Amino acid sequence: MSLSLQSGGTSSRALPHPSTSSGLAAPSEATTRPITTGTSVLGVKYNGGVMLAADTLCSYGSLAKYKNARRLLPVNSRTLVGASGEYSDLQSISDLLRRNALEDRCTADSLYEEETQSEECAKEVWSYLRAVMYNRRNKMNPLWNDVVVAGFKQNADGTTSDEPFLGVVDKIGTAYEDDILATGFGGYIALPLLREKYSPNMEEGEARALLEDCLRILFYRDCRALNRVQIAKVTKESGVLVSEPYELDTHWEFKGFITNKGEMGTDGGW
Repeated sequence: MSLSLQSGGTSSRALPHPSTSSGLAAPSEATTRPITTGTSVLGVKYNGGVMLAADTLCSYGSLAKYKNARRLLPVNSRTLVGASGEYSDLQSISDLLRRNALEDRCTADSLYEEETQSEECAKEVWSYLRAVMYNRRNKMNPLWNDVVVAGFKQNADGTTSDEPFLGVVDKIGTAYEDDILATGFGGYIALPLLREKYSPNMEEGEARALLEDCLRILFYRDCRALNRVQIAKVTKESGVLVSEPYELDTHWEFKGFITNKGEMGTDGGW
């Protein structure tokens, strides 16, 4: 397996500047702050696999601009990533991982997928992203993302292990594993709910219901969230499956939403 940090996270901002053709030095360019961003990604391990969830909204500042931005991406047949933060940097990360996957396929001993074991497992992808993020941080040009990696570990002989994997890497290369994860605003609102309801032996349906409940509450409480969501899972038998976006049912008749605020006799608005 050949992994290169040289091309880690390249994007359009790193292309040669037109002024280089005239012999002038190109200006230094870097993303100084995230512009078009996605919010929380949630992840849980369950009995037989790992599941991720995220909405499909990308905000341009306070403007809900893109409502079909998919942030759960398959890397190969046994690894899945999801990310919050700058969407263009997520696209760069996706391109990098796909190039690595293509290189692994081209240098494998066999052209048939069922005969090759050269695919990176989830823990390898997670470790690689940790190095990429830390490398970019040291160049003062970080990728503005928190990336969640889900899948399965690998046995010594290259076969897929029965042990699921769930890890996260932030924009400065800090990385850790856990049974439940949440990025963005979900780290404040959804993570306590996940800790309260999570069980290591929960079934797939229970994991999905828990994630949908958390996404629904984030839609109520996070002004950068949307009720149009995706669910993705990784299992040893079926590999990576990512759902099409769908809308969660919501309920706005709670008394707290219509109670007068500040005893001003209003309709409940601020």
